Amino acid sequence: MWKSNSFAASRERSWSFTGALDTSKYGVSSMATTKVTFTLDQATVARLRRSAERLRKSRSEIVREAIRDYGERIGKLSERERLQMLEVFDEMVPRIPPRPLAEVERELKAIRLARRGGGRRSTE
Repeated sequence: MWKSNSFAASRERSWSFTGALDTSKYGVSSMATTKVTFTLDQATVARLRRSAERLRKSRSEIVREAIRDYGERIGKLSERERLQMLEVFDEMVPRIPPRPLAEVERELKAIRLARRGGGRRSTE
């Protein structure tokens, strides 16, 4: 159930929601609900209403899905970030000096032995 706090002339509107989950509709055994109050601007409220009407879902369900989707994206690179990192990679790889495989393997072996022995010894 959604309730709008009165202050219709305001550019922002405060909404409270609460309600039980109809498990048959959502296909889950149970979900605890918590009443939450938050403030949204008019454009966001209108977008929420349109989305709920178009998808024939409750506004609470739209908010839950949006928060779940947002949570899944946190920590993942945006397309812009991904392309930027690939560009840096493409720029840096050619700068790696070519070395014989045996030399690289000797250096890696020395590093591994040093780690097992408590670190590299200072040459000074």
